[in-house]
Amino acid sequence: QVQLVESGGGLVQAGGSLRLSCTVSGTTRSINTMAWHRQAPGKQRELVAAISSGGLTNYADSVKGRFTISRANAENTVYLQMNSLKPEDTAVYYCNARVGNIVLRDYWGQGTQVTVSS
Repeated sequence: QVQLVESGGGLVQAGGSLRLSCTVSGTTRSINTMAWHRQAPGKQRELVAAISSGGLTNYADSVKGRFTISRANAENTVYLQMNSLKPEDTAVYYCNARVGNIVLRDYWGQGTQVTVSS
């Protein structure tokens, strides 16, 4: 059973930093794209950043230059380094992994709360 376990959320003041981690377990299949999404109260879930198995990255315009996504393939782990945090970054952050060798399937973590105070 594939599981994604996230950690690293919390409360931080504006301008501060947090680092989120997400580890995938329970599979021997290939882990392709890994990503972080977020959902603020009353808003739709949105893509924050994504990284391919080869290290290609993609970011939402709102976080470019402040957030960095990376991954450690040997540990099936993806990270999100968040710097210069703003109150509008407050949301539940979800890890996502696309898993499979031929048939691909998306899996999600349980979410971790990030709160940025002004």
